[in-house]
Amino acid sequence: MSSTALSLTRRIVGLYVGLALYGASMAMILRSGLGNIPWDVLHQGVAEHVHLSIGTVSIIVGAAVLLAWIPLRQRPGLGTVSNVLVLGVVFDLVAPHLPDSPALTVAVPMLLGGIVVNAFATVVYIGVRFGPGPRDGLMTGLVNRTGWSVRLIRTVMEVTVVAVGFALGGTLGIGTVLYAVGVGPLIQLFARVLKVGDAVSGRSEPADDRPAVAVD
Repeated sequence: MSSTALSLTRRIVGLYVGLALYGASMAMILRSGLGNIPWDVLHQGVAEHVHLSIGTVSIIVGAAVLLAWIPLRQRPGLGTVSNVLVLGVVFDLVAPHLPDSPALTVAVPMLLGGIVVNAFATVVYIGVRFGPGPRDGLMTGLVNRTGWSVRLIRTVMEVTVVAVGFALGGTLGIGTVLYAVGVGPLIQLFARVLKVGDAVSGRSEPADDRPAVAVD
């Protein structure tokens, strides 16, 4: 196998490992019973009105969020399409095998582990540069256009989504708050450690005529 083919294979593996971990982390956080991921507050709220599974609603919302990419001039890729399809499927596969609202000695590690895994998975799948998922593409597009930090953009997005989801009947808790304020900084940390800051910020290569993006 040539070095180019080997590199491509590793990137594809990284993409689907990252997406699988992301879907599993969503299930970990939800099943902990301590609060949903902000986007899952929205998914749950919508699901209660349309009588579909949270995983299915996640797929539908992901497709809808792609419309917000148009004014941001974001370009979808393999990672974008895979994100829309894989996250909801993995969530629905993993969730039934996890304890539901267990004792705090189990719930707290599930919650915290889920948040850390979620941030790591985000960096892994975006870092292979096959294109971010709809929600993360919205984040990288806003970071790229505004020059604001990943931490600020991600936090604002999560808080907004929680508010809308809660209004629709989604459940939130301490886990929702911890995720909303913690995942942005964790993404920045993992992006720095894995040296994929440009990919996470939405910049595939340096460009002198574009504003610097605060990833660190």
